[in-house]
Amino acid sequence: MSDEFEEVKTQEVELSTVEAQDSALVSNQIKTARAYPRNLTRVRSTINAIVILDKDTASSCGYSVPRGGKNVSGPSVHLAKIVAQSYGNIRVDSKVVNIGENTITCQATAWDLETNYAIRSEVIRKITDKNGKRFNEDMIILTGNAGSSIALRNAVFSVVPKPIWQGGYDAAQRFIVGDISDEDKLNKRRKEVLDAMIGTYGIKESDVLKVLGLNSIMQIKGEELKVLIGIGQAIKDGDTTVDQTFFPDKEKSEEARKASQDAVARIKDKANSAQQ
Repeated sequence: MSDEFEEVKTQEVELSTVEAQDSALVSNQIKTARAYPRNLTRVRSTINAIVILDKDTASSCGYSVPRGGKNVSGPSVHLAKIVAQSYGNIRVDSKVVNIGENTITCQATAWDLETNYAIRSEVIRKITDKNGKRFNEDMIILTGNAGSSIALRNAVFSVVPKPIWQGGYDAAQRFIVGDISDEDKLNKRRKEVLDAMIGTYGIKESDVLKVLGLNSIMQIKGEELKVLIGIGQAIKDGDTTVDQTFFPDKEKSEEARKASQDAVARIKDKANSAQQ
């Protein structure tokens, strides 16, 4: 799935607009929220407990994607859903609002019913491949789902204060790395992660090293393991692809070839028009 173009916008929302959609239901939810306010200590404790229930849950809480020659990591939409559920007294929704010729627009809103504070996040993603061809229907649906997830993640983390969920994110990151307190344990965990990535994506150790900016497998420590596990989650969620992550030069050369072909075609068209 292409993410060569992705525009993200986050803004505060006029609550009257949201309320107008289903005012009676919202009014009752606000009354309930204020009658039973959240306990922030309990919220943090719940998040911290859920994220380390098992390795799969912990792994799903983070992502890592290549951006400008670096790997950008952060909390995922899966953690956002855990946070929203644990935080309580919050309305969250996401949807595709427009499918254009070349892009799809997704929106998500997170509304804290206790404080009456809402954020709307908008994500615009391309629905054309590197050759400019429009995606088929299935790929457009997948792109819409991925864009809606990103919008939801951004909306939730814009409304729920960072100190509430940061500890849970950190706990999940420690959990996925595991015990690497000595060299034998580090070597074992490093081999597990590398074997999983190489076996799943059909890549080589050299591809992994390139993405991490390292010269040797032995340089992979705890932080690098987090990045690799986050990359795997991002690929699974559709935030990036194997080619975009491990073979960006291949994609760039394809783009350059297509641009060159288009330029030649334009020149020929002009020449033919002049002859006529």
